[in-house]
Amino acid sequence: MYKIFFLLLLAGKITAQSKLADKIVGIVDDRIILLSEVEAQFLQNTYQSTLPIPPDYKCQLLNGSLTEKLLVAQSIIDSVDVTDEEVDNELDRRVRSFANVAGSLEKLEEYYGKSIIEMKDEFRPQIRDQLMADRERSMIVGELKVTPSDVLVFYNSIPKDSLPYYNSEVEIGTLVLYPKVSDAVKAYSKEKINDLLKRIQNGEDFATLAGAYSEDPGSADKGGELGFVNRGELDPAFEAAAFSLKKVNEISGIVESSFGFHIIQLIERRGDRINVRHILIKPKTTSFDLNRTGKLADSLYNLIQSGKHSFSEAVNKFSDDEYTKSNGGMIQNPSNGTNSFDINDLGSYDKSLVMVTDTLQVGAVSRPNLFQNERGESGYRMLFLKSKTQPHQANLKDDYNKIQDIALSQKQTDVINKWLRDRIAKSYVYVAPEFRNCKVIEKWNIKEQQ
Repeated sequence: MYKIFFLLLLAGKITAQSKLADKIVGIVDDRIILLSEVEAQFLQNTYQSTLPIPPDYKCQLLNGSLTEKLLVAQSIIDSVDVTDEEVDNELDRRVRSFANVAGSLEKLEEYYGKSIIEMKDEFRPQIRDQLMADRERSMIVGELKVTPSDVLVFYNSIPKDSLPYYNSEVEIGTLVLYPKVSDAVKAYSKEKINDLLKRIQNGEDFATLAGAYSEDPGSADKGGELGFVNRGELDPAFEAAAFSLKKVNEISGIVESSFGFHIIQLIERRGDRINVRHILIKPKTTSFDLNRTGKLADSLYNLIQSGKHSFSEAVNKFSDDEYTKSNGGMIQNPSNGTNSFDINDLGSYDKSLVMVTDTLQVGAVSRPNLFQNERGESGYRMLFLKSKTQPHQANLKDDYNKIQDIALSQKQTDVINKWLRDRIAKSYVYVAPEFRNCKVIEKWNIKEQQ
């Protein structure tokens, strides 16, 4: 699930660049699948993958799309409910996850050529369909389980030379300290934005001042305009002030958020969505602040080494990284939602982490190192290697849970395939002639189509 949104973003860009002439290659009841959608996914996966692409890969992609359409059609019959809030929350999670991969929200916007809000609007229907299909799939498989006996039978059915090979996997935590802005710098920044507020109140154009003075690189060149946003998508303090504005062109007072000081102007309101522009002045840290933070990090490292604080205790008391602090400092793998990283996946997430895991012993904490986060902010970071496995071929002793998951997945696939065969017989299905000889498409009963 986590990979789909990024794939959609990039595939959409490829579609636009390739200017494919659309044609319908699949229909399930009244839902169509376009050739451009299949081609875009194919091009994107080919671009991303380092492995050989199967000859029938386009057929596999079409089969997946047909299956999703059928599940969505059934979900409507079954009155499956997916709320707007659930769709928005899923969009938010995926945007945050892949903004980390891209480096920042701004870099993600730059790559795709649209604002985050525009991207969400574009892909909201696809995300809704995916959630509805997933919910229907869950209803079909129900509470399926596999017993230890099932797992043993499944494991023994796999030829020894076909057992999967698992790379080294690690669990790694982080403790981050950022320099604190001095009171003097904060006062200077507040004075600066107060002067801008007075100029606006005296009649100067908000958008012009935003373009000249705002320190938000994502909106300054747009006159400070953010585009439409929903509740829950902004910094809490900024959001409270923005949504309190009632009249078009109404101006807020000075608002302090985690980013700095803002002035906000309401452009348009549509129910629980608003479009605003803002001016941001960010109080900046100095090299002195950074050096002081480095000394604090060294002291904290010594406390951990002496046993006066465990790593998790130190994270809870001192870490400035809100994303990992609530997880005991452990970094969560965005591709599977767990704390465990295949060593290759960890390299894709952050190459500097791989270098540390090569030298750090399990249970050890690294010395503080200067680093930059995805916003370009400098700080000091300590890393904790909680666990590390050796590369090995799958076996029941070390990999029971993984094998159990594979066995359960196979059982669920069998149930879904049976449901598909029954449901296909009651549905209108069209597949374009060029895909009808694909083995994976055979179950769609297309032999009588013209």
